[in-house]
Amino acid sequence: MPTLFRFLSVVAVIGGLIYGAIFALANFTAPKSRDITVVVPQDKFLKK
Repeated sequence: MPTLFRFLSVVAVIGGLIYGAIFALANFTAPKSRDITVVVPQDKFLKK
């Protein structure tokens, strides 16, 4: 049983590190905003 507890502890620590990295990336980085121009063909507006 001690090896099971050791394994679960290692998995929990690794999971916590991954969760912390994802949390840090989600909260401490900001996306760059930019203008996007999309040309839509006129035949998309015509009803058939």
